[in-house]
Amino acid sequence: MALHRPRLAPLLVALCLAITACGSPATGTDPPGGPPTPTATPTAATDPPAPIFPLTLTDDAGREVTLAAEPQRIVSLAPSNTEIVCALGACDRLVGVTDFDDHPPEVTEIEPVVIAASVDVERVVAAEPDLVIAAGNEQTPTSVIEQIEDLGLLVLVLYPETLEGVYADIELVGRALGRPEAANEVVGDMEARVDAVLEAVEGADPPLTLYEVFHSEGTTYTAGEGSFLASILELAGAEPLTGDAQGLLGAEDLVAADPELILLGTASYDPALADPDTARSTVAGRTGWSELRAVRDGRVVPYLEDIVTTRPGPRIVEGLEALARAIHPDRFE
Repeated sequence: MALHRPRLAPLLVALCLAITACGSPATGTDPPGGPPTPTATPTAATDPPAPIFPLTLTDDAGREVTLAAEPQRIVSLAPSNTEIVCALGACDRLVGVTDFDDHPPEVTEIEPVVIAASVDVERVVAAEPDLVIAAGNEQTPTSVIEQIEDLGLLVLVLYPETLEGVYADIELVGRALGRPEAANEVVGDMEARVDAVLEAVEGADPPLTLYEVFHSEGTTYTAGEGSFLASILELAGAEPLTGDAQGLLGAEDLVAADPELILLGTASYDPALADPDTARSTVAGRTGWSELRAVRDGRVVPYLEDIVTTRPGPRIVEGLEALARAIHPDRFE
């Protein structure tokens, strides 16, 4: 499924808020203090080769979820959840996804149950799932989760706040699907690639970096304070310039901060900004931006990997690698 700007535009602000707000005060299904690290109960010193059902798991919203048997029909309410299921070799179990899902390609053939960022509960029920994997922190509204549960369906909520949280969620879904060994392999590969990035950028001076998630008529969204995106930027060797909890950055705050580097995540959706010269001239033409250090020094970089960078699933490592190359090109061949 090709991604085109007209289709993405109505959803982009909602997606910005969802991604940049990770790490903000938890609401809805999250318990006070934010979601706990996913765990499985009962626990043992050494997990068995495969989970024994019935199995009780604790999800990212602190909810205990008991699976009577290994789920065979799964509905995913977020693209990152879909990618986790497929990375574990269980794509064939998906019976419902979002209309924004695009990876792996075969998921585009699955019936969408989330349309224009809105969950169609009737479609969810019609898919007859034995497990629904939702997104926390109101990305899947609490009211929708409660409605689905009231209809007798089982819901597991995922909401990773950090890269470690992504690892934990992959392992959690691996337990739920009876594929813990596959989860361990996925996480092990991710950890090795992350270590390589950290080694590459070690000792480099972190530039104050504005990651542009969305911009329109003076409104700029970037990484939210304490957000998942901000944590990934730090791992990639940047000092992230953050907005408020939702990622909104005021024009005066932007000018006062005076970033050294601007990464245009918006170039992933706007072909015009993919051209470096056009990107720089466009940014320089915005009110007040021409005097920013990054613009004066020509450090405005079209960033074309926004989806893998802002989607907290197995491909987040690809986003981390791309960020590190964009921030410290001298550290990579």
